[in-house]
This record gives sequence, C-alpha cells and structure tokens, in this order.
Amino acid sequence: MNGADTTFVLISAALVMLMTPGLAFFYGGMVRVKSALNMLMMSFVSLGIVSVLWVLYGYSLTFGDDIGSGLLGNLDHIGLSGISTETLTGGDEGIPVFAFALFQLMFAVLTPALMSGALADRVKFSAWSLFIALWVTVVYFPVAHWVWQADGWLFQLEVIDFAGGTAVHINAGIGALAAVLVVGKRIGFKKDPMRPHNLPLVMLGAALLWFGWFGFNAGSALAANGTAATMALNTQVATGAAMLGWLAYERIRHGAFTTLGAASGAVAGLVAITPSGAHVNALGAILIGVVAGAACSWAVSLKYKLGYDDSLDVVGVHLVGGVIGTLLVGVLAIDGVGGMSQLGKQAIGAFSVMAFSFVVSWLLAKIVDMTVGFRASEDDETSGLDQAFHAETGYDFSTVGGTPTGRSTVPGLTETGAAAPRNKKVDA
Repeated sequence: MNGADTTFVLISAALVMLMTPGLAFFYGGMVRVKSALNMLMMSFVSLGIVSVLWVLYGYSLTFGDDIGSGLLGNLDHIGLSGISTETLTGGDEGIPVFAFALFQLMFAVLTPALMSGALADRVKFSAWSLFIALWVTVVYFPVAHWVWQADGWLFQLEVIDFAGGTAVHINAGIGALAAVLVVGKRIGFKKDPMRPHNLPLVMLGAALLWFGWFGFNAGSALAANGTAATMALNTQVATGAAMLGWLAYERIRHGAFTTLGAASGAVAGLVAITPSGAHVNALGAILIGVVAGAACSWAVSLKYKLGYDDSLDVVGVHLVGGVIGTLLVGVLAIDGVGGMSQLGKQAIGAFSVMAFSFVVSWLLAKIVDMTVGFRASEDDETSGLDQAFHAETGYDFSTVGGTPTGRSTVPGLTETGAAAPRNKKVDA
C-alpha cells in the first residue's frame, strides 16, 4: 500500500464530503426565508440516502466488471462483498479499494444534491428523497460506469472527463431541467421578486465549495503526484478567472458587481475546469474560466425567455459550465491530446449523457409525480416548506422588534407595529 497516496485520497474524500453541506449553504441562502431549512435538507439528505445505496449496490453497478456493451457494472460487489482492507487498486500496490470507494461515494452524494436547487420552494421532501434514490440508481450509477470504469463505453472511446464534467455536472444539470419541466413553475414565477434571503450564507457556501473542490479535482488523480498538482493549480486560476468573467458580464449587462454574481461565477469556473483541468496548462485554465463565467452569466437568463423555472440556476451554471469544460478540453488539451478528433469524442460524451439523463430523469420525475405526488400543495408552497415538512423555521422572529410579551420596543410604534397616535405616550 502507498501510504502517502492513501492519505491524500482519504483527505480528498473528506473535502468532497464538505462540498455537500457547502452546497446546502450556497443554495439555502438563495431561497426565501420561509423555505431555507427545506433547501438545506434537500442537499443534506443525500448524504444519508446515497451513502446507504452506494454500499448496497451502487459501487458494484458503477465499478463492477461490465455486464456487456460498456453500459453497467455487475452485482459481484453487493454490500462491498469481495473487497477487504488488503484489496488495492493496483493489484499488488496502490491505495485500498475502500479508500477509492469512499472517494467516489462522495461524488455520488453530491451529484443529486446539485439538482435540488432547480426545484427549490415547491416539492415534497418525501417525494424528493424518493427521486434521489431512483435517480442515482437508474441515472448516476450507469453514467459514472460509462465514464470512469475501464470497460465503460465512453472510457473506451477515450472521452476526457477527469473529475466529472459529464457524469456529475452535465448529468445533474440536464436531469434538473427534466424534473423542472415535470414539476412546473413556482407560484409567482416572473411576478414576485423571490430574492435571496441571506447573501452572506451564499458566500459562505461558495467558499466551502471552492475549498472542497480541491479534493474533488486534485483528488481524482488518486495519488499525490504532478497530475494532482496541475489540477489543483488549474482549479484555482480557472475559478478566479470565471468569477471575473461573470462580474464583467454582469457589470456590462446590469450595471453592478453583485456578491451573488461573484459566488455564482466562482462555481461556474469550478464546474468548467472539472473535466479539463488535468489536460490543459494554466493559460488554458484561465481561458476556460473566463468563457464559463461570461457564458453561464448569460445562460441563467434563459429561463425567463424559455419559460422554465430553474429556481437557483442549476441549468445555467452546471449544465452550461459542464458542456463548456467538456468541449473546450478537446480544443485546449496539451501534450498532443487535443484536436478535432478529440473534440468530436468530447461532443459525443457530452450529448450522449445529456440525452440519456434528460429522458430517464423526466420519466423518473413523472413516475414520482403520478404515484406519491412530487409537487407540494399550494398552501404549503405559499406559507413555506419549512413548517410544512420540517416543523421548524430557520429564524426566530418572535421577539424581533418587541419584548417577550410582544410589546414594541421601537419608539412610535404600538404593540401591533402600527404608528401610535400623535401626542400620546407610547408604552416602551
């Protein structure tokens, strides 16, 4: 066993795990206050559901020997059977397979959580949990097998996806779009402002995502080596460039540099460099970042033109960013890898995942909707999903502006908050 590489992969797995709570904060700050806890839970619950399914059969379907045609793994490793602490990835050397399985588990956890932002404010929590279980089983595990298992058909085609541009971001982005089309628009879409309730929380979430993404990207080298170092450097510079690209477009288009734009631009850069970072130099990473930042900033407005309600811009950031990163590596890859032939392979990888994920995700969302009902009731959506599904609220406003008895502490206001009559003393 290579102790240094094993330590590196275990630390990387922990960093990727941190991305799911980071995503919960990122999304949670962007929704309205009445559904903030629900948004956090829609990401957080993936840690429970997918962890269990991964051990039961997910690892086997993803990394088991192919059952034919490069489409799916077999069931030889149900319950992680056939694997022990002495089983190494390189046969007689390498890292323990358990370390690899843990690292890949965190990818499987994060991917459906990414989709949750598209459906914010309007779905049943139980239905969402069921959808996650179905989606990772029927969509994520097969696609991850295509891309990362040695006998997967996209791996055999030599599609470059170092850390998840297709299997994670395109897969989640297009799957989210399919689910949105089934569930429908939020009440008040295009009419109510629906502004983020806590932008500092959004920035905190983006920072945690940025931090954890070093494990996501560099850790995919599965060794503490030069490839990991290249990926880590390119992750940083592409993310910074994408943030600047988003802010520049935002300033030209809307006249301001927003904190939401900075956070979203950073995430767009992280997405775009994910498939490509190990195969481009630092200048290529900067170019990918700038293009992704500006393009994703433009793409988030498509929902208003095309009429689909992607609440927190999962399609505009993850689908568009994933496609940009997946295609541009075919143009910018160094060491003789890039070129028109590689660009063609990248296009096949990107659009085959899009087609499969969209169709199957739509069918799964439809099945959930027709059986248990995907959409929350109108009353629950209007009053907020926190109380409806979690019996909690994210913030306690019971004493804000008043004493515990409810009396106003603000001069000039009555207990109900109305202005006091002139020339009358207000009980403070």
